[in-house]
Amino acid sequence: MIKKPLSVIAGYAVFVIFSVALFRFAGQKPHAEASLYFMILAAICGILYSVLAGFVVNLISKSKSLDMNYFLAAIIAGFAAFSMSKSEGSHWTQILAILIFAPVSILGGYLRLRK
Repeated sequence: MIKKPLSVIAGYAVFVIFSVALFRFAGQKPHAEASLYFMILAAICGILYSVLAGFVVNLISKSKSLDMNYFLAAIIAGFAAFSMSKSEGSHWTQILAILIFAPVSILGGYLRLRK
């Protein structure tokens, strides 16, 4: 029973750790304006990290459905919305998380189920 909540925590950790690493490696602040090149790079990497996170959730939970992936998507979108409401500056990272990364994390679980 504890495996399912832990799978969501692990999936979210995968998404956050890789995302933070990208921004730190690039020297880009997440709430600062960024070049179009970096925004595209961050979007592509974020999609990959989200798919990986969704895959990890489904792998760890050993679920035969996407229920845990929906929880992961809600957490990604929820934290992004919370961050958007509390932070100043540019919100492009939160918008990407809500509109793209959260839904794409469900794809990771779907790919795991098809395997």
